[in-house]
Amino acid sequence: MEKYQFELSGDYIELIKLLKLLSIAESGAQAKLMVESGEVIRNGDLENRKRAKIIKGDKIEIFDLEIEIV
Repeated sequence: MEKYQFELSGDYIELIKLLKLLSIAESGAQAKLMVESGEVIRNGDLENRKRAKIIKGDKIEIFDLEIEIV
């Protein structure tokens, strides 16, 4: 599993925006589909909220990627 760190500049980022920003999803629609399909794990639990507020300390897993929010 590849591990990345994402430096958060504000208080939070919405999950679908994070997926687009990191180029994991090519579009907002594709990011929404990834979340709805159950492909996103947040802190060990399935995350099905497209606009979930991702904060520092969260770990996101999708496909073979692990993203730590710092």
